[in-house]
Amino acid sequence: MESDTLNDSLKTINQKILLENNQQLIAKRSLIVAGVFAILMILPFMEWSPIAGFWAVTFISLILSISSLLVAWMYRGRSERLESLISGENLLAEWRLTAEMKESYIDYYFIQKKEKNLAILTIISIIATIVFGIFILLIDEARLVMFITLISLILFLSLFAFGMPYYYRHTNQKGDGWILIGAKYAYINGYFHNWDFPLSGLSKIEIIKKPFYGINLIYYYTDRTLLHSEELFIPANEDIDLDILVESMNELNQKRE
Repeated sequence: MESDTLNDSLKTINQKILLENNQQLIAKRSLIVAGVFAILMILPFMEWSPIAGFWAVTFISLILSISSLLVAWMYRGRSERLESLISGENLLAEWRLTAEMKESYIDYYFIQKKEKNLAILTIISIIATIVFGIFILLIDEARLVMFITLISLILFLSLFAFGMPYYYRHTNQKGDGWILIGAKYAYINGYFHNWDFPLSGLSKIEIIKKPFYGINLIYYYTDRTLLHSEELFIPANEDIDLDILVESMNELNQKRE
């Protein structure tokens, strides 16, 4: 009942947000891919098939079909969560970024990605140089091969380290500018985040003035590689009052932990 009061105290929610559910699109495409691999899995058993008897195709297709089904299942859940924001069912607040705010957000995100990737690339390059350097010094006959492998590895990692920020910049520029906030979900300019699964939760949420006016939100989650943390900087237009939203987020997450 109290959470209903908090929801009512927020700005009026637009119940008809014109926003495509991109998580649903991924789920549908994954199902199509699973179907394609399911067909490929059967074809080696058909005498008329050009790949008849190629049992490796069956094995690989089985693995890829199962993987695609798992992706479809995972994104179906995400699409349902996002749909509850789009419909207003679980929506706490929504706004659409102005062109200026969107550009500020894209520029900041681009710089952060470049700096983070450069730091990771530097660390990996140093470790790889030390490891390969030891082999180059100790194994005479493999020096040239090890040196070429080292250079190739660094060049390959550099391609991703310097290329991915531009990819994210491009996708962010194509984003719709919508910001949708729920108790345990957030949709930010085309990207969906959620922390409503086991061993996950909200670590911190606060209003920020720099690098732009908005919210700094940190959530954590646990997977097969143990505990991870994700930090989001969510921009807001200057006319958005974020105080009640932050209060609501803190209270609703504490209740559901």
